[in-house]
Amino acid sequence: MSRPSDHYDSAADAKIVNPQLGVVGWLRWFWRQLTSMRTALLLLLLLAIAAVPGSLVPQRSSDPNGVSQYFVDHKDVAPILDQFQLFDVYSSAWFSAIYLLLFISLIGCVLPRTKHHFEALRAQPPATPANLGRLPAHAELTVSGKSAEEVLEASKAVLKADRYRVARFDRPAGGKGKLASTGAITVSAERGYMRETGNLVFHFALVGVLIAVGFGGGFGFAGQRAFYEGQAFTNSLIAFDSFNPGRFFNSSSLPPYTITLDKFTTVYEEQNANAIGQPVDYTAEVTTQIKGQEPQKQVIKVNEPLRIEGTDVYLLGNGYAPTVTVRDPEGNVIFTDSVNFLPQDNNLTSLGVIKLPDGLKEQVGLIGFFYPTVSEGQSGAFFSMYPDLVDPRLTLDVYSGDLGLDDGIPRSVYALDTEDMTKLAGRKAPQKSLEMKIGETVELPQGLGTVTFDGVKKFVSLDIHRDPTQGWVLVFSMAALAGLLVSLFVPRRRMWVSVTENSDGSVTAECAGLARGDDPSLESAVNALKEKIHRALGLNS
Repeated sequence: MSRPSDHYDSAADAKIVNPQLGVVGWLRWFWRQLTSMRTALLLLLLLAIAAVPGSLVPQRSSDPNGVSQYFVDHKDVAPILDQFQLFDVYSSAWFSAIYLLLFISLIGCVLPRTKHHFEALRAQPPATPANLGRLPAHAELTVSGKSAEEVLEASKAVLKADRYRVARFDRPAGGKGKLASTGAITVSAERGYMRETGNLVFHFALVGVLIAVGFGGGFGFAGQRAFYEGQAFTNSLIAFDSFNPGRFFNSSSLPPYTITLDKFTTVYEEQNANAIGQPVDYTAEVTTQIKGQEPQKQVIKVNEPLRIEGTDVYLLGNGYAPTVTVRDPEGNVIFTDSVNFLPQDNNLTSLGVIKLPDGLKEQVGLIGFFYPTVSEGQSGAFFSMYPDLVDPRLTLDVYSGDLGLDDGIPRSVYALDTEDMTKLAGRKAPQKSLEMKIGETVELPQGLGTVTFDGVKKFVSLDIHRDPTQGWVLVFSMAALAGLLVSLFVPRRRMWVSVTENSDGSVTAECAGLARGDDPSLESAVNALKEKIHRALGLNS
């Protein structure tokens, strides 16, 4: 279809010129996109996806030993993952950017909606539509012996009793539509603003959770420490095996206390043939002492952390710590200690390292494998067939050479760099691995001395965590849940009642309802309103 000849762009040389947004226009456009609910939902989804790598690879904040082992097992892939901060997901730049954008987006969404909601709460219900019969739910009631005012007042009383906000609108006769042509007095009512209130509470609580988590991460800390039975841990920086402070953490805020591991007990499944050896229960019996107070006996379980001086102490892992004594050729003790061995499988076949930088004629490193219940495979290799101490055995591979402790480079106590060392005992070495049962002593190769397997202790790995906003996170989470439930189950409805006088002296009350969104009970609510008005007038059903 051609345009009229006088249309402004009907000329052949007419061109459509788009307006130039400019810097301010583009900033306004970006802000509107960022603060839209669609963007907020997208950012929430991205945050959930961004958190996935944190469950796929070990994190330095919670499992530093696992990160070290990952670098050992995946020497090529681990450095690449580290460049993308995948071992520090929750403190990475990209995760923080999504977190911050989500925070800004939620604030930008909620504040305008809150302003609009308060304005709607102060406004009166909308005027009565001209034709109530066109609304989704409709019912009529005709009564005799009552005036229009009486019926209207009864309608208002019923609606107020049902917690509706009401307003009266009178229409004089002579206009368009059924109500206006006959003349009617009407009442308009609405309720369900709690639905939007609940929605806003949910979003404000979500913002509160983000703020609380951010502050908690900034002022809190998480540290790990592994120690064996009889050993004590003091809550100080130098006592942690690994420590991850928040950005605003102050070391002077560490509360002074000690935890001594008295006994660690593990219960394994022994009845179910399909689950023999599966752990059933872990119990760490500890003695805690806060500075200036008396010691207390307490218990830590997997799902029952110890709460002490504002910190939560979680049972993170456990294993065995063989006690080993090394002597020089003259019989002088140069090393004696219980060494934590890291479990390698479900039956607690464990790997540990002992470094002997002094006392012998050259530096010596021992790589040990501990088997709680030793068994020998067809290939001749040992393995543990049960995680409890039934038939424990310790094997040691012996290396001599430079341990690398004088280079000034931090070294893991759970790893031995054998690049500049010579293998003296073990597979593909001049001598086979040293094998010992509890109480046995064997000689080190080349007359370096002797090593004795004195016994076995159990060790636990504890995660000491402090989150000063933990209570606020709980409060905001409960508020978010309450707001969500209100927004889901409170219906938003508008009701109208119009009252007209008929020529025969009777009065007709026309009831109608309209819902915002799906409301399958709307029609029954309108019929119930009609019945309540009938009863309020004192008439029989």
